[in-house]
Amino acid sequence: MTVAVPRPVAALPRVVGADLKVPLVTGQFVEYANLDHAASAPCLEQVRDAVDELLPWYASVHRGAGFASHVSTRVYGQARDAVRRFLGARAGDAVVFTRNTTDALNLLARALPRRTSVVLFDTDHHAALLPWRGPGVRRLRTPSSAAGAVLELDRALRACPEGPRLVVVTGASNVTGEVWPVAELAAVARRHGARVVLDAAQLAPHRPVDLKALDVDYAVLSGHKLYAPFGAGALVGRADWLRAAEPYLVGGGATALVTDHGDRLGVAWSAVPERHEAGSPNVVGAHALGVACDVLGRHWERTGAHERGLLARLRAGLATVPGVRELSLFGAEHDRVGVVSFVVGGQDAGYLAAALSAEHGIGVRDGAFCAHVAVHRLAAGQRALRASLGLGSTEEHVDRLVAALRSLVLEGPRVDYAQRDGRWAPAQDTRPLPPFLV
Repeated sequence: MTVAVPRPVAALPRVVGADLKVPLVTGQFVEYANLDHAASAPCLEQVRDAVDELLPWYASVHRGAGFASHVSTRVYGQARDAVRRFLGARAGDAVVFTRNTTDALNLLARALPRRTSVVLFDTDHHAALLPWRGPGVRRLRTPSSAAGAVLELDRALRACPEGPRLVVVTGASNVTGEVWPVAELAAVARRHGARVVLDAAQLAPHRPVDLKALDVDYAVLSGHKLYAPFGAGALVGRADWLRAAEPYLVGGGATALVTDHGDRLGVAWSAVPERHEAGSPNVVGAHALGVACDVLGRHWERTGAHERGLLARLRAGLATVPGVRELSLFGAEHDRVGVVSFVVGGQDAGYLAAALSAEHGIGVRDGAFCAHVAVHRLAAGQRALRASLGLGSTEEHVDRLVAALRSLVLEGPRVDYAQRDGRWAPAQDTRPLPPFLV
């Protein structure tokens, strides 16, 4: 008889600061409950170790003859390959390193051919909403269903004039966590001869993203949301518009040759991707991003199960807190990643966030999350709270948040709070700062 041997379950990747203790206004120290991964995720331990390993070899990229420069240049190229694999890019796609998602989308906006029509939805993050300028931009009001979004896009593209067209699609809402119908929207774009750029900033840390399978032309992401907080992001996609555009920034690296013609300089620009990466490359940030991509790509099954369990626990717990109303674009049952925004009837979101931190050691986000149109519409003009899950989140963190909210709603805070420079804080805050801030 053959006995089936169970496959070992891969351990969940660990993050730096998982055991961080933070002070409370009561004088105690508790483990920090980081429920703000959607803003900036903590650093993976493997990313930290990879950066530490690289730092002694850190040197100039592309333009150095020394051995350390050769090493750094190779590391930079390997990072480009890792991002390409992570996003399922096509063989001819460019991988341009940027500072973050905002930088990547602004780069693409600068590279659009003249008279390009741009279509996007108005509840997108400001990084996707604001870079596009001119009369050719069509901002669509987000409908109440994913199917409605597909129909709205079809109608908008039918009305676009002849010429190049670009559709801006969000992978997952940074407000509600809801996953957009990317493949369906891309199929509509194809029928109308439009290209698609996918804002994967919130989707990529939670789900695999495959440009070929989704049939999108470009994708953008940020390292600081992918557990690689070292200042790198990427624009990945078709190279032709990038080759035809003037460099995003001008300077060293973007130039193949500069010649003196007396009253003017002659410039021959570099090929893509160097054409849009002027200045000394952020080799440490790119390496960190590449390592994070490789680590996450090997653990999707485990990280997905971890997140699904915590998300169900969080949503069920919040539903038991008096006055809590969860925000949603497409309805409570729509597929989503580990991001939940909500309002609490009669309670100021900034005050609640301050009390959760000061009295319970919990980090959440409050406000409009750089998506003002979405939050103001869904929250009826109020500021909201957002709890976002990730690799550093635990069941205890979720349970602590639910219990703390219930206590604040039913019993009130333990200390007095006041507003300073527009932010709530304990009226008397004696919590000690870490030594490097003293």
